[in-house]
Amino acid sequence: MHANVGTIDRAVRIIAGLLLIGLAATGKIGPWGWIGVVPLLTGIVRVCPAYSLLGIRTCQAPKAGTPD
Repeated sequence: MHANVGTIDRAVRIIAGLLLIGLAATGKIGPWGWIGVVPLLTGIVRVCPAYSLLGIRTCQAPKAGTPD
């Protein structure tokens, strides 16, 4: 799979994921906060399946001859 999550998008996903997981772990919000695992993982691996389905790419196109 090719990376389709850019730098700013990646940072927002990781921060939001950690925030949701932290709030769920401390009991500030309900168990639905564990959904923060999804943006955290997509931010870490730089691949969003929904972006792939919709043809969205927030990262720069790779330079010719370099792996993605």
